[in-house]
Amino acid sequence: MKRIQRFGAAMYTPAILFAFAGIVVGVSIVFQNPNIMGSIAEPGTTWSQFWGVIANGGWTVFMQLPLLFAVGIPISLANKQQGRAALESIVTYLTFNYFLSAMITSWGTKFGIDPNTAVGTGTGLASIAGITTLDTGMLGALVVSGIVVAVHNKYYDKKLPDAIGTFRGTPFVVAICFFLMIPLALITLMIWPKFQNGLLGMQEFFKNSGSIGIWVYGLLQKILIPTGLHHFIYAPFVYGDAVVTGGTSVYWATHLKEFAVSGSTLKELYPIGFSLSGLSKVFGSIGICLAFYFTSKPEKRKKVLALVVPAALTAILTGVTEPLEFTFLFLAPVLFAVHAVLDATLQMVAFALGVVGDFGGGIINWIVLNWLPLGYYHSATYITQVVLGLIAVVIWFGVFYFLIKKMNLKTPGRESESEEIKLYSKKEYMDKKEGNNHVGDDSKKALAYLNALGGSENIESVTNCATRLRVVVKEESLIEPENIFKSIGAHGIVKNKNNVQVIIGPSVEFVRDEFEKLLNK
Repeated sequence: MKRIQRFGAAMYTPAILFAFAGIVVGVSIVFQNPNIMGSIAEPGTTWSQFWGVIANGGWTVFMQLPLLFAVGIPISLANKQQGRAALESIVTYLTFNYFLSAMITSWGTKFGIDPNTAVGTGTGLASIAGITTLDTGMLGALVVSGIVVAVHNKYYDKKLPDAIGTFRGTPFVVAICFFLMIPLALITLMIWPKFQNGLLGMQEFFKNSGSIGIWVYGLLQKILIPTGLHHFIYAPFVYGDAVVTGGTSVYWATHLKEFAVSGSTLKELYPIGFSLSGLSKVFGSIGICLAFYFTSKPEKRKKVLALVVPAALTAILTGVTEPLEFTFLFLAPVLFAVHAVLDATLQMVAFALGVVGDFGGGIINWIVLNWLPLGYYHSATYITQVVLGLIAVVIWFGVFYFLIKKMNLKTPGRESESEEIKLYSKKEYMDKKEGNNHVGDDSKKALAYLNALGGSENIESVTNCATRLRVVVKEESLIEPENIFKSIGAHGIVKNKNNVQVIIGPSVEFVRDEFEKLLNK
């Protein structure tokens, strides 16, 4: 389970680039739309050509996603020299695809592959860094990079005889992986075409599953967050071929220009509802924060307001909700279970009403990848979305307000006088109010977290996901109480025996960098 969780968290690494790339693509499409910009944006004009160039640059992330996974996984999973591991992984991944390309040319017809077929969606072939190869997508990159990480962690530091000492380190890892890629490429050639046919069948199943499929997907995606396994739910849809070839993010971004000038409904153009989790991140968060405020004790409401407003704004603008969600997960798991059901239901209803698109993040994501480029022809869809969202705010508020009062749950502002407010500690709140920081910069925070986890000698491994520092310790008894971590600046911790998750927020990757520097001293 520990290794699965680490691998799942590592899959998030390439996704951090999607926000900027999405903004570039969305803005470029808006500026190329004559319906919005007028005659200046007509095809062939200098203005349109310029923004076409910018858009092509923005599509880099979406069009080269397998390469990003190949280089991103080692950054999160390699135990040492992550930069070297990333280099080893990208070289090995390219080698794997060169082997596949040669095998397709020589033996492709024996396995039902026409080497002369043009690369494209549905052909089973793809172009990876200019190499015509099988379209193994995210999965191929994950398998290859996983093998490289395993070899790197075991053999990178292996001492070699002086005569071949020059091959120690990265050359030795690449050499081992070179020979491992030959059988892997051959096995892939033999089984992948059959697997692709299975994927096509699975795509049809999900496309035809309707609102019930959306509900099940949404529930699993949310309810598995505490385990860290939710990455395995959404990743095949968003980055893999589970529902459309290349993943929903790539498909949506590369078809935006087509959708922007079509009078057909969005659901006719894009009958896919597996990117609607952002609806609860925005509207649900508003209802939750309102419930926290109005159920808090009157004398504590100013403090609660100061605590929930930043959390709500973070969720609404960026879609990062874990600090907020983990607050009531710690205090009242029943609220998290209800939240998951409401989330899944909102996605299901939205899809049934024709709300589709790339709504996996917050308002910024909505504006640049949905509302701005597509608003001219599809404003009715977005009006429906907002109206449904406002209704959802009322429902979330009502349900949370009722449960908090009925069950006397100790959500923020309902603690006894001797207890701290749980979203942040009292000390954190007062320090923020007075303009003080608990720990100044990432390096100091990393040192403080390291000490709270029992010091360097107690750390077995460290990685991170979107907001959490994931650490495996040797002795659980050496871990400090949760209030110590909160005094440093964390939102809380989750412990499962020797596995510790320190909830830090979006800055976690920088804290992890400093954390690893301390471990390597």
